[in-house]
Amino acid sequence: MEGAGAGEAGGSGSPSPEPEEAQAPAVEFHEDEEIIEVLELNDAEPDPDDLASDMEDVDFADDPEDGEMADNEEWETEDEGVEEGTDPHDDSELTFSKHTASVFCVSIDPKESALAVTGGEDDKAYIWRLSDGETQFECTGHKDSVTCAVFSHDSTMVATGDMSGLIKVWKVEGAQEIWSFEVGDLEWLEWHPCAHVLLAGTADGNTWMWKIPSGECKTLQGPGCPATCGQFMPDGRKAVVGYEDGSVRIWDLKQGSALHVLKGTDGHAGPLTCVASNNDGSLVLTGSVDCDAKLLNTATGKVVGVFKTESNVSKASRREDGEAETNSVESLGFCNVLPLVAVGYLDGTLAIYDLSSQSLRHRCQHESGIVQLLWEQNSPVVYTCSLDGAVRLWDSRSGKMISEYFGHTAEILDFALNRDASIVVTASGDHQAKVFCVQQPDR
Repeated sequence: MEGAGAGEAGGSGSPSPEPEEAQAPAVEFHEDEEIIEVLELNDAEPDPDDLASDMEDVDFADDPEDGEMADNEEWETEDEGVEEGTDPHDDSELTFSKHTASVFCVSIDPKESALAVTGGEDDKAYIWRLSDGETQFECTGHKDSVTCAVFSHDSTMVATGDMSGLIKVWKVEGAQEIWSFEVGDLEWLEWHPCAHVLLAGTADGNTWMWKIPSGECKTLQGPGCPATCGQFMPDGRKAVVGYEDGSVRIWDLKQGSALHVLKGTDGHAGPLTCVASNNDGSLVLTGSVDCDAKLLNTATGKVVGVFKTESNVSKASRREDGEAETNSVESLGFCNVLPLVAVGYLDGTLAIYDLSSQSLRHRCQHESGIVQLLWEQNSPVVYTCSLDGAVRLWDSRSGKMISEYFGHTAEILDFALNRDASIVVTASGDHQAKVFCVQQPDR
């Protein structure tokens, strides 16, 4: 997920993956000349820094006019988190406290795991050092809450986006703004896996793609409702985008056309909340407020599985105050070393499903809603962050919790895991970002 942030280090003592079905092939973008048709590569091994300049066969348009800006909406944080002002035990190594309002997003630089970028409700984004919390520079000029902040694949650039649709790209070395653009209200923002190309979804339903820093642009027109989630596929040729009307589209980025459109019974009965791809891009998981997680075959565009749990029926239950309980799929992802998928629900259920039989293997219950989950890259360990302000590590084979980390006095709204799965950085409604050391000798 851009699912983003999966680490590489599996814990010591973990049994070896089962043969054949267990080990997913690794994807190495920077050495495979055929992996990205959308980029015309030279015969020589490409330099990832130069890939974007070779994106000539994509029919980018020159700076189209912005769509009409929709009215800004307040970003409401959940009130189910721990009570403000309490002083829980703090397991973090470092706290970043420059923000003066809720911190909505965080990303770790993928190359060195030396820097983090955070964005918040205070209309600010900061790039800061993980070692000591020292601010490298502030990403200035945003007009609304910064809800997207992401490092490029090579850590040389950072993209920040606010709710009003102002997107800026910064060169990390030299702390320079090198590009900006305004779209309609921004829903999400992702970098290409190996080129300086940005993808963004907006409330008007369009998905935008830009070469950076030239700004050449291409738009993928959706069904006229918000493009609520999306990401590049691992091969860099395609993207998967989910929409508020429950439909899903898999886009061919070179042609600018939809390869597959899933809607009606093939789509979801409510807005999409999250999408994730497996390592080779052959399968995609989609999650929705309808509480279903669907498994799609990207070659055929067919739904090949639907994951449900008993927790889905909690939509019809009642809280003590008489209000109807709500539930939804908030996050999901594939395990890379075992045929498992994880789905996190707003009612606090972490469900581990067997990919082959599509059966529920474990239900890991949280007391508060799950906001996001991430898998380690090379182990069957899955991480969750939740509205109670804690990060938890789970062994997907046994369904048992490995460890939990506290320190926030409000809900965690986003978190990131570094490449070797040694550090988690969290963003919270308590106006803070925290760094937790999670690598343990016994794992």
